[in-house]
This record gives sequence, structure tokens and C-alpha cells, in this order.
Amino acid sequence: MAETKRPEQETRPEQQVAELIAGSADAAPPAAPAGRTYRTTALVIATGLFMQNLDATVLATALPTLSREFMVSPTSISLALTSYLLALAIFIPASGTIADRFGPRRIFQFAIGLFVAGSIACGFSTDLTSLVVARFVQGIGGAMMVPVGRLVLLRTVEKRDLVAAVAWLAMPAMIGPILGPPLGGFFVTFLDWRWIFWINVPMGALGIFLVGRLIPDIQSPAPPRFDRLGFILSGLALGATLFGLEIVTRPGEAAIGWPLLAIGFTGGIAYYLHARRRDRPILDLALLRVKTFRLTVIVGTLMRISQGALPFLLPMMMQLSFGLSAAMSGAITVMTAIGAFAMKSVVRPVLRRFGFRTSLIAIGLLAPSTFALIGLFRPEWPWPAMLAVLFVYGFLTSLQFSALNTLAYDEIEQERMSSATSFYSTFQQLALSLGVCAAAGFLGLGMSINGHAEPQFADFSIAIWSVVAISLTAIFFNLQFDRNAGAEMAGRTSTERG
Repeated sequence: MAETKRPEQETRPEQQVAELIAGSADAAPPAAPAGRTYRTTALVIATGLFMQNLDATVLATALPTLSREFMVSPTSISLALTSYLLALAIFIPASGTIADRFGPRRIFQFAIGLFVAGSIACGFSTDLTSLVVARFVQGIGGAMMVPVGRLVLLRTVEKRDLVAAVAWLAMPAMIGPILGPPLGGFFVTFLDWRWIFWINVPMGALGIFLVGRLIPDIQSPAPPRFDRLGFILSGLALGATLFGLEIVTRPGEAAIGWPLLAIGFTGGIAYYLHARRRDRPILDLALLRVKTFRLTVIVGTLMRISQGALPFLLPMMMQLSFGLSAAMSGAITVMTAIGAFAMKSVVRPVLRRFGFRTSLIAIGLLAPSTFALIGLFRPEWPWPAMLAVLFVYGFLTSLQFSALNTLAYDEIEQERMSSATSFYSTFQQLALSLGVCAAAGFLGLGMSINGHAEPQFADFSIAIWSVVAISLTAIFFNLQFDRNAGAEMAGRTSTERG
């Protein structure tokens, strides 16, 4: 595999375009414009991630309030989360091709604008249906922001700097989850729930401005043809499957959910047959032949089910079972984000000392076990103990996903990076969607078993421990990583590799 090299001299944007057109498919990625480093690019891209992460965590705190506002059950309000994640899963596969065809800067700006438009519509929602539709529009914009931003970074960063680059990208994005819960609680408690969406308007305007000023508009010399049929089939498979899983878990609605699951399965088979006959399918299944990439997709999917379940279950439990206000709930749940932010200073030393494989095996046991402790939370627990558990869980999951998000591209050639980012991001969002669906389904199951009209502590425990059982299966795939997987990325010497 060709190793990317950073040119000694930085060039102007027009020179970069000329070099990219003249270069071969596996040529080095262009350097940032003069006076700018990959850190600047990462921080600008992170404005979009900040807005997206802030929106997700603000909404999670407000879910119980929206349940009362729209007069729907706590399990039904999960549609506000899954509709957004559904849009991400459907449209992320198209992001790489669209960015190659129209330029990453233009698409990134368009994505932010669409996200803001969806946010405005969410604020004017009058019922759950209108909120779900508006959230879907938001998700289309969000589908472009993350993978396109990551693609820009991957094309400008040397492999040995990739861990640091991902950390720079994640730092401002991590501030969103830290501010989100208390900010959402403040809006819901003291102002109006609609402000949890309207806060995106000024941030989106700033993001569009910064992207236009600081991100180079470098286009692919020969963008691939858009796989229209593949987009339709993959969207049908993912959309019908996720929506079917959401519906089938609700009492009395299985008659709708099972046919949707059948449609999703059929769409998946049709897409598989289509992808085998096409050189550049919208979701390149051939990437799964790359061992490290395949394992990171599987492990990440299993572990993100817990990650997707947490923002749905934790605020609900704090407000409905503990009886806390939205503001107090937000102040408590923010500890997971603080733990995640604290991790960023140790990710490189940990990976260099222990390597990717050993680190992932250890975290694959510790993170689900810590999440299981949340299922034991009760009013008699000391608050410092609960806050410590949330902090540790946030720390461990952030360390795990920083490792996975880097290791995924260890064996991917430069010319396949666009397809790989779209594929990987799609399964990230698919796993988060599955997490919400699983959490809502297991919570409803617990309520049914225990005969509760409203969720109680025992119901939340059943939901949490069921999700933990799924995530623990990732340990079997962590064991399959090569001992020296990602050694160059981790900066390990031959002596350290053993």
C-alpha cells in the first residue's frame, strides 16, 4: 500500500488542484494551503461536528418533555432519535461520491445549511409526526457533515499523524456533548423546548462562513459515476430494516414491523447482487475483505449499540424514575461527555504502550461492565458514586472509538479512502440506530414483564443489561485483531511491538 507523504512546501489552492489532477490515483494527498495546518482544517471541520453533537445531546435531555408535549409514550418518542439516525444511514453512503463530484467544501457548506433548515422546522413542530419529518431533514444534512469532514482530513494527513489529527477533530466536537445536557435542561426548564433546535441557527451560520474561508476547495480529478440504483437499494434495505425494528418492538404494531423487516431483507439481498456486478458501488462490500477494516466495523457496530442506547435511557431514568428536573438530569448526564473529553490526552500514550489489539480487548470488557453498573443506579446510591461511574464509562467508550475510528483505515489504500469513510460512517449510524431501537424495545419488554404503565427502575435495568449482553460479544472479534495491527499509527517501535 502506498504511504502518503506530506510535501515539504505548502502550496496555494490552485496549485493543489493542478497537482491532484496530474497525480496518480494513489498519489500523496495535497497539503493544506500556506499558513494552515491539518490542525486548522480539523478545528474548522469540528464546527459542524460540534453543532451535530450538541443537537443530539440537547435533544436527549428533552425527550421526557417532548413525550408529555406531544402526548405519546416514552418508548414512542424514540422516533425523534431514530428518524435522524435513519436519514444518516440512508444518505451517508452517497456522501463520498457527492463530495468527489461537487467538491468537499461546497458539500460541507450545503450540509450545514440543510441541517440548520431542519432545525428550524423542528422548532415549529406541533406533533410527533412533524418532528420526525423535520428530524429526517436534519439527518440528511448531518449525513454529509461527518464523512465529508473526515474525508478532507484523511486526504491531508500523514499516517503517523492520523491519531493526533483525529484527536484535534474530536476535541471541539466533544464540547458539544459537554454543553448539551445542561443547556438542554436549561432550555426545557426555564425557557421553551423549541430553543434546543433554534440554537443551531447562529452556529450553522458561523460554520458556513469558516468553511468558506479556511477549507480548500479541492475536487477529485475523475469523480465516479453516482450509483443511483445502489443508492435506492441500500436506502430501501437500511430504511425498511431500521424502521421495521423500531415498529416491531411496540405492542400491537408487529403486523406493520415484520413486513418492513422482510422488505429490508429483500432490499439487502438485491443490493448485494447489484454490488457484485458494479465496479464502484455506493457501499463497497469488497472493503470487508480487508481484515482490519472488517473487524473494526463488526466491533464498532456491537459496541455502539450501547452508545446509542445511553442517551435514550439515561435521561429518561433520571427524570421519570429519579424524579429529577430536566436541568438537574442534564447536569448529571454530562459526566459521560466530561469523561470522554478527559480521554483525549491519553489516547496516544495508551495506544503506543499497549497497541490497538490489547487496548481494544481490555476496553471491550471494561466499558460494557461499567455500563451495566448504570442499571444498578437507585436513589440510595451516593451521587459521587453515580457521577464517577458515568465519568469512567464516557472515558472508556471515547478511548475505544478513537482507537477504532483510526485503526479502521490502517490497510485502506488512498484511492479507496472515500468509499471506506462512507461505508464506515454508515455502519456507525446504523449501530447507533440499533442501540435506540434495542433500548426502546427492551424497555417496553421490561414494562410488559413487570406490568408497569410507566417505566420503573426494574424496567431500565432490564433494558441496560440486555444491551450490555449484546455489546459484550464484541470481545470475540477483538481477539481476532493481529498483535501488531495499527502499529505505525500508534507510533510503536519494533521493540514495543514485540
